[in-house]
Amino acid sequence: MFDQSLLPTVLRHDEIAFFDGKSIRVLDRRCYPLKKEYISVKSAEDAYWAIKDMAVQGGAPLELALRTMLLSYEKKEDLEKCASLLSSARPTNKSMANTLSDLLKRISSGTGIYDAVDSILDEYDEAYDRMSSYGKDLIEDGDGILTTCFAEHSFLLSLAKARMEGKDIRVYVPETRPYLQGAKLTLPSLNEMGIESYLITDAMPAFFMREGKIMKYMSASDALLPDFSVANKIGTLSNAICARYYGIPYYPFSLESSSNSNLEIEYRSGNEVLSINGCCITEPGAKALYPAFDIIERSLISGIITKNGIIYPNEIEK
Repeated sequence: MFDQSLLPTVLRHDEIAFFDGKSIRVLDRRCYPLKKEYISVKSAEDAYWAIKDMAVQGGAPLELALRTMLLSYEKKEDLEKCASLLSSARPTNKSMANTLSDLLKRISSGTGIYDAVDSILDEYDEAYDRMSSYGKDLIEDGDGILTTCFAEHSFLLSLAKARMEGKDIRVYVPETRPYLQGAKLTLPSLNEMGIESYLITDAMPAFFMREGKIMKYMSASDALLPDFSVANKIGTLSNAICARYYGIPYYPFSLESSSNSNLEIEYRSGNEVLSINGCCITEPGAKALYPAFDIIERSLISGIITKNGIIYPNEIEK
């Protein structure tokens, strides 16, 4: 298992969601890194809104959901209803729904809920460790790497392991509008880890590809679909198209697969596009659209990094 000290603050278990038996202390990622503030989750409804309102993002909703199941258990609430409520908060991200379903199965088979939650978290840590070992082998000395949004454990551990092998690397981090996960989460995490990194706007990746600054593109993925396309944060598709044009390999990390090819793409409120950190950026009454995720076709993917190895979609018959 990897050394937890390799992880930046926002990915440490006690910072993501710390359960004391009565409530859950959650690092509010909407404020980070400008402020380090916590919210107190005292019910499944609190957890639902923390996830829905993006206080936790990326992989953090999964960990909060698991801790919330412990909270509901202590309150003697219906665990199936709790799991259903939490799973509905972010419909495109299937990790939470699949994991909570797995948790309920383990409990019904006689495993204690605390042991089951600990076991699931350990299994995720093991998966991150394995995926990052595959990821670091794809990184070469001197690589400039583009990412999208906050690719979390597997990507950051890949970079840490690559650097431990003496590889010189640098990372280009799009800001990721409208929630700025790149600026607020990825860049501070890389800086905390001592990895050379540069914040760029969402429109700049093609420029740096053309300049020869980027040799790899790596991101997370929220779902791996049956046809080997992946779903990830909006903006991932345009970067993958540019990467293919310039002959740059794209490697998404994927923990979750979906049996449904018609994945529901979450549309969030257009109001989230009309402002940045509460500051309106256009005229009153303007309208906006916010599809939160892209589907990236298999033809644009060089390899999918999974816990069981790398899948090369274009070598698999359709």
